[in-house]
Amino acid sequence: MARILTGIQSSGQPHLGNLLGAIIPAIELSKNKDNQSLFFIADLHSLTSIKEADLIQAHTRAVAAAWLAFGFDIEKNIFYRQSRIPEVTELTWYLNCFTPIPMLQNAHSYKDKAGKLADVNAGLFTYPVLMASDILLYDAEFVPVGKDQQQHLEMTRDIAKSFNHHYGEEVFVIPEAKIDRNVMTIPGTDGQKMSKSYGNTIDIFQPDKKLRKNIMRIQTDSTPLEEPKNPDTCHVFSLYNLLATEQEAKAMRANYTGGNYGYGDAKQALFELVVNKYADQRKRYNELIANPQALEKALQTGEAKARDIGLGVLNRVRKVVGFR
Repeated sequence: MARILTGIQSSGQPHLGNLLGAIIPAIELSKNKDNQSLFFIADLHSLTSIKEADLIQAHTRAVAAAWLAFGFDIEKNIFYRQSRIPEVTELTWYLNCFTPIPMLQNAHSYKDKAGKLADVNAGLFTYPVLMASDILLYDAEFVPVGKDQQQHLEMTRDIAKSFNHHYGEEVFVIPEAKIDRNVMTIPGTDGQKMSKSYGNTIDIFQPDKKLRKNIMRIQTDSTPLEEPKNPDTCHVFSLYNLLATEQEAKAMRANYTGGNYGYGDAKQALFELVVNKYADQRKRYNELIANPQALEKALQTGEAKARDIGLGVLNRVRKVVGFR
């Protein structure tokens, strides 16, 4: 059985980009009977940018509800909050002592903000080490990552190999990246990659009226209503194409190229597609948000299982470094 691990930060409301790019593909992967999946909410990571307790808690509940609403099986697999596994922070210290400063200075998470060092806290600087702990603590064999996280996975491998080499033992399992090259970048309302930091996300879980307003903000060009439009350069069509059936996408393409079809019509069609496609998930999400006790129970069940695994790995580490 292959052990697969992935996490998502609780730094905001889960959006369509999170769902299409990470959550839904990971859940599909977890349905393979030959896999065991550990999916976690990286709430410790989110503290590098969010300091308000109530906001972190709200985002954590939202992320948990999204995973469960889309059908993640917590009986077969393990679902937990990173912050409820104290072993991960102990392991982070051990790994910090095997991580060279130049490696961290090279990390994208640091270099992207290195021009404004006043905005960089130590948590952001050592982000890749905590990520390494997230992975190595559970003997994870495969880690689904996007291209933007591939560097951090390579750093995890390097740190683990260095540790193993130093002690002459295979203390850590060396994880492999699982990168789906077919997953495209999900465009946001402004055409850039959909991201909370860009403020261009689409939240499918908000009420219909707000969701429609959200979708109507998608930027388009000024091609007149009566003229044909190029679907391949339109962000509305790109999103529609990702969600629609082949037949629906073909019909929408014909609308664009045929003329007398406005962008407002296309946005309305996208709104209706989202509402219909994810009706069950949106309903389940709202039920879970209204029942925090059910969310808490689901997470605590997974956290007990995760700690059992993590403690076994951490004891191997304690032994070789001389703390056991």
